[in-house]
Formats: sequence, C-alpha cells, structure tokens
Amino acid sequence: MVRFLIYLLIGFLAQMIDGTMGMAYGVSCRTFLKTAVGVPGAMASAVVHVSEVPTTLASGISHLKMKNVNMSLLWKLLIPGVIGGVIGAYLLQNAGDRFEPFIDAYLIIMGVVIICKAFSRKNKAPREPGAYVYPLGLAGGFFDAAGGGGWGPIVTSTMVATGHDVKRTIGTVNTAEFVVTVAETIAFLPTLISDFKQYILIVVGLIVGGVIAAPVAAWACKKLPVKVLLIIVGALIAGLNVWNLIKWFIG
Repeated sequence: MVRFLIYLLIGFLAQMIDGTMGMAYGVSCRTFLKTAVGVPGAMASAVVHVSEVPTTLASGISHLKMKNVNMSLLWKLLIPGVIGGVIGAYLLQNAGDRFEPFIDAYLIIMGVVIICKAFSRKNKAPREPGAYVYPLGLAGGFFDAAGGGGWGPIVTSTMVATGHDVKRTIGTVNTAEFVVTVAETIAFLPTLISDFKQYILIVVGLIVGGVIAAPVAAWACKKLPVKVLLIIVGALIAGLNVWNLIKWFIG
C-alpha cells in the first residue's frame, strides 16, 4: 500500500507539473522510476507512456473545457508527433542499454531547458504557428518516446520561445500529447508484453495520481506562477540524470 501511494504521488506531482507548464510528466516519471525504483530504461519509458494515455486524455479534455487549445496548432502537431514517437519507441527497444547514456545526456539537457523556461520572456505578442511546427512535432515525438519524456520540454519551450501565447500553447501541446502517447504505447507493446505484470502497480498508481491532478493542473495553468517550480523540477531532473550518467561510466 505504501509503495502504491508513492507511485500515486509521483503521478500526481508529474501531472501537476505537466498540466500547469506543458512539460515534464514523462521526463519526471522516467527519471524517478529508473533512478529510485530501478525500472530498466525501455520498460520505464513504456510504463510511463501506458500511464500517460488516460492522464493525457483527462488533461486534454480539461484544457478543451478551459478553452486553452489552438485547433490550428493542434492538427499541425499530431501527425509528425505520431511518426516521431513510433520511430523513437522502435529505436529504444532495439538499442537496449547502449542507448541509455545518450538518453541520460538528453534528459540533462531537458532539465536545463526547463530551468531556462523559467527565465524566458513571456511578454511577446502571440503569433500563429508556421511550417516549423511540423519538424518540431517530429522531434518532440521522437525524443518523447526515446527518453520517456520530452514532448513538452521540446515543443512547449520552442513554441513559447518563438512568441506563441503561453497558456494556449500549453493547453494545445497537452491535448496533442494524448494522440502521440497512444501511438507510442502501441509501438511499445513488444516491451510491455514481455514483462509487464510486475510493473502493473506502478502503472495504476501513476494513472490514478495523474487523473486526479489533471483538472487541477488545467485550472492552475491559468492561475498560478510557476517560475520556482520550473527551476526546482529542471534542477532535479538534470541532477538525477547526471548521477545516472556518472554511474553508467564508472559501471
């Protein structure tokens, strides 16, 4: 029961961060599962994406109700995001542990990106999404699957940095993430089928915590300042993955 509550808390906090800031659910969960719980890299990514299916659905519905979604941007992100996610899942499952140091390095960068977002300027005039959104969605989907997270840090950060409305960008990216996550979960089925039973408690805990947090996070997206939280989360993710990288090299 205690372990289940820990997984529930991880899911709740990760979804609060993701739903409020448009990033870091997968990055946070994968980092904790791999570092604290000892779940293997590919399985950690697979477990995170299974848990994200209902949580991203709840988050997307919540943002739609709060009118945080730009429908034009949503459709431009979906197809390239799905393609990138499927490719990333396939490569991760076939690379084994050889891919781990690259993923750790990537997640360190994502931690820094999250910290930088805390200090980014947010007073630029909103603009409409351009053609660069397509490769952005492709890259976001690829690294989201390969690193267990990255859709938000890549897509949301880039969109905000290039002058898009912060709240509608967060809502749109969270809504698109549901479809991308479903595609990635299907691509992860070979890994999930092989050894999923022992991780079912983790999945249920992450799902319950995430679903509880989703409507609260959508409301918080409109109301709460997030600068300090961004800095803490970014530093934690970067620090934990620096430790993972050091452990890999000293082996």
